[in-house]
Amino acid sequence: MIVCENPKHSIKLLNKLGIKKKLISLHDYNEKLVIQRLSNHMANKKIILISDAGSPLISDPGFKLVRYYIEKGVKVTSVPGPSSIIPAGQLSGIPINQFYFAGFFPKSKKQMDEFLNEIKIINKTCIFFVSTHKIKECLDLLEFEFQDRLISLSKELTKLNEKVFVGSVNEIKEKITNQELNLKGEFVITVEGKTRNKMISTNLEDHNEEIYKLLKKFSLTDVVEIVHKLTGITKNKVYKWVLSLKKS
Repeated sequence: MIVCENPKHSIKLLNKLGIKKKLISLHDYNEKLVIQRLSNHMANKKIILISDAGSPLISDPGFKLVRYYIEKGVKVTSVPGPSSIIPAGQLSGIPINQFYFAGFFPKSKKQMDEFLNEIKIINKTCIFFVSTHKIKECLDLLEFEFQDRLISLSKELTKLNEKVFVGSVNEIKEKITNQELNLKGEFVITVEGKTRNKMISTNLEDHNEEIYKLLKKFSLTDVVEIVHKLTGITKNKVYKWVLSLKKS
């Protein structure tokens, strides 16, 4: 049997290879049911787990299934396959002797704030996925939080239309403005780690340019929150400063 995400997707590959096996769909919401179903097929059986794209378990379901078989003493092995994480890091020009994989860029504003607060204090290179409908919002937030860091934006890795852009967030956003970068598809972002001796200025005047940019895209409340978290300056002081800039 072959366990996969989407049988309609996987059958195209299997037909191409002339493989005819029973397909079982696996998702986060039905993993326990699939495990119960497969528990009857443990003796002298081979069960294969494949992904729609990339490598199984990398931001995809399946770890509970693997753990179940490990706990039952069933042999589990892995055949190395494609994963966009490694080539994205290799092509970024950013050191990846140590790196932190952060999964997918989240959907809600609160989760985004928590996500960025987590990765901005990490000294290692950070790599994460961004979906097509979140890439603009992600870059807007990175523009303020990581303006002084080198980043890489990759898409369609190892495919015909592979694109890799390396530079500051501003430079990459210019590529979008100049239509050098199509925003369709899944993206991988690689961010340079925090430099230990790099200090963020606590003088609000030093951040005027960035604050003006943020005010064009976010509410006054959101801008105050972003500046407060980045600089550590009290919200009251930040609010008065941002409000004065907004009025001007």
